[in-house]
Amino acid sequence: MTSFEAALSSWFEAHGRDLPWRRTRDPYAILVSEVMLQQTQVERVVPRYLSWLERWPTAAALAAATPAEVIREWQGLGYNRRAVSLHRAAQAIAAVGWPGDLTRLPGIGPYTAAAIRNQAYREPVLPVDTNVARIQERTGHTFGPAALQALFDLGAAICIARRPRCEICPLAEACPSRGRRYEPMRKQSRFEGSFRQRRAALLRLVTDGAKPVETLDHEAAESLCKDGLVEQVDGLVCLPR
Repeated sequence: MTSFEAALSSWFEAHGRDLPWRRTRDPYAILVSEVMLQQTQVERVVPRYLSWLERWPTAAALAAATPAEVIREWQGLGYNRRAVSLHRAAQAIAAVGWPGDLTRLPGIGPYTAAAIRNQAYREPVLPVDTNVARIQERTGHTFGPAALQALFDLGAAICIARRPRCEICPLAEACPSRGRRYEPMRKQSRFEGSFRQRRAALLRLVTDGAKPVETLDHEAAESLCKDGLVEQVDGLVCLPR
């Protein structure tokens, strides 16, 4: 273990977050956490993750749900296409088991596949997200797979994007970037008034029940149909059955 990794490990033992998906090696549970955590804050995910697994504790249980049930349960987490992909992945797993190449599952790219391999199967791979990449770039050090959870927490709390908290960072003493400040990252486009907001508003409407297509935002309805989030039947827009 390098000095960087030893310092990081000691810090993590004292300050690491107690997150429910860190207490399991069930690949399905880790898949659920990884999909939920895409572009959604940890604090919002924790209660939804727990309620999701209480309702659908296995891939087979989720596969047996209807798309409408899955989309309703997902409401509030944002980027609803993730729910559809997760449901389709569960159906594939229930039908033929976990593939050797996890990227064959719907909606699972190289990063999520590596995250499952690391956390569920303890394979020696390091999935590199924004936090991990930032820490490795700033320190000039390539960390091993065992450091994953500590890197997540360090990137979320200390080695943050613009003004890293170098004064309390366990890696600061040997870090070549100590004391640097960074330009703000490109901000995500505004949600207010955006097409994403129109899609979200329409989906909320039909979550409560089918609505006549002529009363709805046609462009948003067509977009949601293409993503498998709604369907049009007999002049009505509704959640997929």
